[in-house]
Amino acid sequence: MADDDVRAEFDDAVNMTAGELEKWLDTDESKAAGQHEDGGESTGHASGRRIVELLRTKKADLTDDDRAHMRKVVGYVHRHLAQRPKGDVEDTTWRHSLMNWGHDPLT
Repeated sequence: MADDDVRAEFDDAVNMTAGELEKWLDTDESKAAGQHEDGGESTGHASGRRIVELLRTKKADLTDDDRAHMRKVVGYVHRHLAQRPKGDVEDTTWRHSLMNWGHDPLT
């Protein structure tokens, strides 16, 4: 996938601003969502912090590692959206996990 395509897909998948995501990551709901190894930070929460950095990085300054993480984010968001539960998802772990990855499905 070309670098421009990676950024475009990332921008489509991540529909929260850096500020919105940063504020969300400070909530108890954000910290509780996702898989936690050894009681530490969840994978999604750590990814969210990285996404905030990526959103604030100029396209010209992105590294190969940055683009690899962007591809990971796109894949996660697409897979997770396909698993949408029935009913109201506003206050669900499913939504909270997606938001940790920068995507609010209610936006």
